[in-house]
Amino acid sequence: MNTSLHHPAPARDRALVLGGGGSAGNAWLIGVLAGLDDAALDVTDADLIIGTSAGSTAAAQIAGATPAELYADILTAPTPPPNRPVVSNGSRGFVGSPDDQLRRMAEIIAASQDVADMSRRQGAAALSKDAVSDGSEHERWRATVASRLPSEEWPDRAMQITAVDAHSGEPVVFDRSSGVELVDAVAASCAGGFAYRIGGGRYIDGGYRRSSENADLAAGYGRVLVLSPLGGRTLLPLDWGMQLAVQVDELRAGGSQVETVLPDGASLEAFGAGMMDLSTRPAAAHAGFAQGRTIAPRLVAFWA
Repeated sequence: MNTSLHHPAPARDRALVLGGGGSAGNAWLIGVLAGLDDAALDVTDADLIIGTSAGSTAAAQIAGATPAELYADILTAPTPPPNRPVVSNGSRGFVGSPDDQLRRMAEIIAASQDVADMSRRQGAAALSKDAVSDGSEHERWRATVASRLPSEEWPDRAMQITAVDAHSGEPVVFDRSSGVELVDAVAASCAGGFAYRIGGGRYIDGGYRRSSENADLAAGYGRVLVLSPLGGRTLLPLDWGMQLAVQVDELRAGGSQVETVLPDGASLEAFGAGMMDLSTRPAAAHAGFAQGRTIAPRLVAFWA
């Protein structure tokens, strides 16, 4: 029994930011969290957890299971073959691969004037696919997301899941007061290939507006820990100011202490050529676990 005197943390003290990064990025996030926990540093007790895209899945997962349990699940799950081009909704739907999606995204970025214009174009492209679909991909995607979550209930602690309104291009933040089920919030945050339907709204990936991390949502918290599978990189022009480094500078200017965790060399090697490739998950999780154990000592004083 721990009998040391412990003062409760302030209500807005610690925020954990889990960035996007595909299937490999999600596995790396779980691995890092499990590695930290194995080294006696549990950062899942944050006062606020912010999840974007793959990070939204990780945020919801740690709300229902321990990092160690999630890490073990990744290592013991059957490893699928490397990704191949996918077809959805028969001949009428999206045909292509993650590389095709990235290429189309790059084309939209090149044609856009700023981030607001870009996110509106991304939404319009997603809605155009939705217009020729029969809607079945929504149910399939929801079932897929639900199968990844240990619990479909919002946790008692503060959690924010990001998405983008496909019609307006405006950023959206879901939490337990939004009237949206956790599964739907995560499904919307991860909707990179089409516009996910929630009621009368349509939503796309939460990384399509602010950044892949949305660390700016942690403004006002004393200590902010950011885990970025994409290493803080962005496809957007740097003069748009949407990269993680800009958000970190803004948080620090507002009085927050900020630590970032970016993939190390072993983790980048584990990701391979495509972060959407499910076959990379065991290696990405294993590399993340090793990295988490390695960095734990430098984070203990920061998080305690």
